[in-house]
Amino acid sequence: MRRKGLAIMAAQTVATSVDLGPATALSCRECGTRFELGPIFACAECFGPLEVAYDLPTGDPAALRAAIEAGPNNIWRYAPLLPVPADVASKPSLNPGFTKLVDAANLAKELGVTGKLYVKDDSGNPTHSFKDRVVAIAVEAARAFGFTTLSCSSTGNLAGAVGAAAARAGFRSCVFIPHDLEQGKVVMAGVYGGDLVGIEGNYDDVNRFCSELIGDPLGEGWGFVNVNLRPYYGEGSKTLAYEICEQLGWRLPDQIVIPIASGSQLTKIDKGLQELIRLGLVEDKPYKIFGAQAEGCSPVSSAFKAGHDVVRPQKPNTIAKSLAIGNPADGPYVLDIARRTGGFVEDVTDEQVVEAIKILAQTEGIFAETAGGVTVGVTKKLIENGQLDPALTTVVLNTGDGLKTLEAVAADSGQTATIRPSLDAFRAAGLV
Repeated sequence: MRRKGLAIMAAQTVATSVDLGPATALSCRECGTRFELGPIFACAECFGPLEVAYDLPTGDPAALRAAIEAGPNNIWRYAPLLPVPADVASKPSLNPGFTKLVDAANLAKELGVTGKLYVKDDSGNPTHSFKDRVVAIAVEAARAFGFTTLSCSSTGNLAGAVGAAAARAGFRSCVFIPHDLEQGKVVMAGVYGGDLVGIEGNYDDVNRFCSELIGDPLGEGWGFVNVNLRPYYGEGSKTLAYEICEQLGWRLPDQIVIPIASGSQLTKIDKGLQELIRLGLVEDKPYKIFGAQAEGCSPVSSAFKAGHDVVRPQKPNTIAKSLAIGNPADGPYVLDIARRTGGFVEDVTDEQVVEAIKILAQTEGIFAETAGGVTVGVTKKLIENGQLDPALTTVVLNTGDGLKTLEAVAADSGQTATIRPSLDAFRAAGLV
């Protein structure tokens, strides 16, 4: 009952008319009940998750493609497909997106891929992770709903993205993280001048605290990007699907490997692909979606391989802290998508994560954080197990920068040798 009360209370505090472009309502994923646009995240009828419903553009797909291609080189080129006002590109924003799709021929050779292999490298975003995409959409919702403070529960990357976006857009920020995050992520989240609060416990403890704060007067005027603004926030991940297809020449990839934390990114990429098909922007053809987890936090992978429809929570214990969500909100929907598309959900050990970070760095010059190591490691494992077809066009996601998780590879990635400044010393070191 408390959750239902929170949903109703939030809906009553918002004007009935807001400008979020083509977004028309919030719709329950479970029962289909619709609600007016507002800062609510759970259905008041069945407690299911809400997502944005649209009145998307219709007409000539070629004209829509041309309009997108003429837009800015960031996610706002897709404004007609997102819950944002038409003039969004003119507002203060970090303007994330349109990151590189790297033709990873060296990695393909290393992994035994005979088809085309690409890495969608989202470490090129303003705070060096894909979280800039989702936060940018949430900021527009926060503006529309009159919030004054941006907040979140975070495993690290989101904290930095919220802090930076708030500074740019003129919001106050106060974000909450587990107390034992990697130092690189702590510093990056704190440098933007907002409040950074460590919570004793793991991410699930942090998230529960934020849900309580939303229902308390202390949280009045606060937009929690991944809680009460979650339906809008999640839509930012669709832009990964849009960009990948546009960068492939308006074609769907055959296979895509996506890391799983809450599972929202994977479900929204699938939503984005389906929207492109419905709009006629890409040819409809089969594609497979694969999910990637670390063994030390693999509730979705465990459920998939056991044939279960319910995801049982786990206590995280992995170096891949950005994926360390033991009770993933979108876990059941990830299972549905992987099974519907003929994909798979797999996990790798921390040792395999470190190995994969090095493989990607040494073949393509891309230094991934631990989540990228999970995705590349799972891709390698899927190929070895015959679950991913090496002859097909495959896209692998790298969602963050390895400079944020130096601890993972620091032990054996230092100086090759330390020598005196002389040629004789260099010869003696045996490097030539």
